[in-house]
Amino acid sequence: MSTADNNARLANLGKRIRTIRQERQLTLERVAEEAGLTKGFLSLFERGHKSVAVPTLLNLCSVLDVQVADLFDFPASEVVRGRGTPFDMGGRDLQEYLLTPATEQRIEVMRTVMDPHGGSGGTYRLDCDTIFVIVIRGGLHLQVGAREYELSVGDSTTFAGRTLHSWHNPLDEESEVVWVLAPPLPRKEASAAQPAMGSPGHDPDVRP
Repeated sequence: MSTADNNARLANLGKRIRTIRQERQLTLERVAEEAGLTKGFLSLFERGHKSVAVPTLLNLCSVLDVQVADLFDFPASEVVRGRGTPFDMGGRDLQEYLLTPATEQRIEVMRTVMDPHGGSGGTYRLDCDTIFVIVIRGGLHLQVGAREYELSVGDSTTFAGRTLHSWHNPLDEESEVVWVLAPPLPRKEASAAQPAMGSPGHDPDVRP
């Protein structure tokens, strides 16, 4: 991932979190304290100068009473071109893309491209029944509960989404995987406004 792409990714995610915090009329101090972060770190993140691990982002969403999937920009069409629509769920040294539109209610498909040794940055769980992952390029180190897996190109596995898990690219080269979540993650904002739309979201058991 280029430096410009990474900076844009950080700035966009931080800005969304800041906007939600301000809409909730919550101070930096309060949110940082409840999320187990320092005020300085949260300020840097909101201004696009720091990245957060997936567990940390989920924890922030819990404090702000928002589903992480409410931060996503979903594909606008049922036919998704190219790599998909960029979105950000935290993590380090990676790019992620949504491959299913917001109207899909049965599954949610995501593509993750990891720089060398990039990954989730910590252990977390998702509010979905099942997660399937397949390696498209490179490799993936996946830990699910007490079990660890080393996956190579073409390898896949399936596990319960609410099981604590973490993952990273163990290689000195770029790796790419595709995730399938069933059902889609819940979305608080979408479910209130558009009951027919599919979900996304998270039930985090997280640490920063």
